[in-house]
Amino acid sequence: MPAATQIARAIKTHKGKVTVFVPHMAMSGGTLIALAADEVVMCEHSVLGPIDPQINGMPAASLIHVADTKPIAEIDDQTLMFADIGRKAIRQLETAATELLVEHIPQERASEIAKLLTSGQWTHDYPIMPREAQELGLRVSVEMPAEVIELMTLYPQPTRTQQNVEYLPSKRERPVPAGPPAA
Repeated sequence: MPAATQIARAIKTHKGKVTVFVPHMAMSGGTLIALAADEVVMCEHSVLGPIDPQINGMPAASLIHVADTKPIAEIDDQTLMFADIGRKAIRQLETAATELLVEHIPQERASEIAKLLTSGQWTHDYPIMPREAQELGLRVSVEMPAEVIELMTLYPQPTRTQQNVEYLPSKRERPVPAGPPAA
């Protein structure tokens, strides 16, 4: 998430008011960027997502859990190293999120929200609906301008082309041997 953190910090230093529009979803890095805004405008069914770090495709919090609960003799070195990286990544991201939130939310609450979003309490794909985001204390409204929705129609998303079912090759008839070779 280094790129998202860099973008979020750039947004935070912008001198004018910044509004982030989320017509569909802003997951992970998109949520981090949204935290930097002065306001987030979502549709009724739009979602944000947790910003919990992923290490090598695995939740950092889960790696830490394994390292903390399993006997050390039963944990391979790579998992222990990933857990160490995970602790650092969570701490770094929690600090960054707190810094982004503290301008509009009291320090203590900003820290609580940042901890919740980075801790792995939810799965990485957990959908945070607008009402839940508001209950957390995020500056979210559902007053999506019609112009934003209209603008989105100009950028249709490609339909998914990846097959969900893998077809195996059909059974082939084996060639019948022609008989013994001629002498």
